[in-house]
Amino acid sequence: MEGAAGGGGGHFYYGGGGGAGGLRCTVTATGGGGSLESALSLNKNTNYTVTIGAGGAGSTTQARGANGSNSVFNTITSTGGGGGAYAINGGGQSNGASGGSGGGGDGNGGNASGVINGAGGAGTANQGYAGGSGWDQNNGSGAGGGGGGAGQVGTAGAYRDGGNGGNGVTTSITGSSVTYGGGGGGAAFIYTIGSGGSGGGGSSVANAGGQNGTANTGGGGGGDSNASSGGNGGSGVVILRYPDNYTITIGAGLTGTESAASGGYKRATITAGTGNVSWS
Repeated sequence: MEGAAGGGGGHFYYGGGGGAGGLRCTVTATGGGGSLESALSLNKNTNYTVTIGAGGAGSTTQARGANGSNSVFNTITSTGGGGGAYAINGGGQSNGASGGSGGGGDGNGGNASGVINGAGGAGTANQGYAGGSGWDQNNGSGAGGGGGGAGQVGTAGAYRDGGNGGNGVTTSITGSSVTYGGGGGGAAFIYTIGSGGSGGGGSSVANAGGQNGTANTGGGGGGDSNASSGGNGGSGVVILRYPDNYTITIGAGLTGTESAASGGYKRATITAGTGNVSWS
């Protein structure tokens, strides 16, 4: 399984939630409602590159949250989640950014020139879903859309309600059921904030900055509801499952562990860095 990093949440009182990182998996389910990825056939005593994507920073200025970074294993790349939108009085970027899963859009929050409902960013096919759109009533009551999740579209913002982040995808590649790739919740000034999607999505917090996505889930960061900071996206992860008569070498520059044999397999979980792995 390969999960990219989540996008950062948007700034100001009704920031859009960050999109989850794209998820690609050969076991149980994969992102974006697609078919399971095909297992790779690899050689012993051969180096294969691994990169774990870093979460996108939540926005503290008049800009979207940053997109998450891609995660890579050999020839396979999972796309980082899209950043959540920011908009105020005609400025900023009201549409969520595209990514593995898209960032939530933003209402314009009282734009004197008219209502603007920002669109959610697009997801990537077979990796994740789009973010929810923002909402604006031209009276300062904007609401951000939830970031898209690996398993579900983010909820649109509504009157006084920030959208919820889309849920992630549950896989048993580790031998237990674990959910990855939840979208971040969208913000709403004073009123009801959006919750993060299952699988590490950060929630918006009433009259506070957005929560961070959970590390090594690819969860998106929550939108900002008090003009401080959107939440940071959660970092990605690469989980490798292989026959139990193989032993992995995790090279310099990578942080990871190998599990004991179970059910005919071992699993290596790589949580940070860039480097090579090989098997003997």
